[in-house]
Amino acid sequence: MTKKIIISGGGTGGHIFPAVSIANALKRIEPSVEILFVGAEGRMEMEKVPAAGYEIIGLDIQGFQRKNLWKNILLPVKILKSLWKARSVIKSFKPHVAVGVGGYASGPLLYVAGLMGVPYLIQEQNSYAGITNKKLGGNAKKICVAFEGMDKFFPADKIMLTGNPIRKESVAIEGKREEGLSSFGLSPKKKTILVTGGSLGAGTLNTSMLAGLEKLISADVQLIWQTGKHYYKTVMREVKRNPHQNISVTEFLNRMDLAYAAADVIISRAGAGTIAELCVIGKPVILVPSPNVAEDHQTKNAAALVKNNAAILVADMEAEQKLIDTALELLSNEQQSIELGTNISKLALPDADEVIAKEVLKLAQ
Repeated sequence: MTKKIIISGGGTGGHIFPAVSIANALKRIEPSVEILFVGAEGRMEMEKVPAAGYEIIGLDIQGFQRKNLWKNILLPVKILKSLWKARSVIKSFKPHVAVGVGGYASGPLLYVAGLMGVPYLIQEQNSYAGITNKKLGGNAKKICVAFEGMDKFFPADKIMLTGNPIRKESVAIEGKREEGLSSFGLSPKKKTILVTGGSLGAGTLNTSMLAGLEKLISADVQLIWQTGKHYYKTVMREVKRNPHQNISVTEFLNRMDLAYAAADVIISRAGAGTIAELCVIGKPVILVPSPNVAEDHQTKNAAALVKNNAAILVADMEAEQKLIDTALELLSNEQQSIELGTNISKLALPDADEVIAKEVLKLAQ
């Protein structure tokens, strides 16, 4: 009998990427499995999921807008429409199990799955559970988490510590340092900082790097700087005023493995997916959590690492003053660099995708 599985959620790369990883792992373990994705219309998943080779159906759903309350006028109607559509999707696809990875679409889909007797599993990426997942946790058969201490959000007997699925090709850095540095036109003889704000970039990281550029240049430190699309032109304009062979600026990193391999210290936002990769990379990391996320969950993600002496945290509002000094200090402190790298490695859970996929297949029995 062919097992049928619905995977729901999305909105950001942080939700979509684990969803696709779990789907790929399911296909590796059991090639005959049928997978259908359910996302939110107009969001990133409607493009990314078909690009990964899977079918997706969109629900007309949005999140609650805290800043513009008038935008919530149509929310009750959208929720009802989404619940109705989720019901018809489940009725026609007849899944054996549903998986929710967080994001707008997973709420209606999992809620209806529960009502229709379809067992469901939740994959919670963050150290602070989102509202939707907290509400749905009570009826879930299994909740796969990436951080310790999640029993403050979910029933303890349903929790399984699996970690977050990662892009295997991004963390395959073994023996690639020289290749990485030469791909960015940098020297193997100098220390290198990688700064990355994720696919969209991060305003604070860019302004902090610009503020401390002189210090970096005079310390003779190299920089791989991923700016994100919105900030690339502005950053390039500033960097061209003081052209320097130590600095490689890029809008987007297509080969994360080469960037990770080249770096001695990594500066990053604290999204759960990025942290999962950084644990496997095992290098000293400075995290600057984004304050613009629900429940300030990035700060909580970062704090979970700091508690284990596995990363340094610089607050977003202090980054412009502190970030470059902190990075240069860390680069020159070999003992601390080794400690941070060793401790973050201990938190790595590299096979999360397969572990979660096996749990999904167990439920599908």
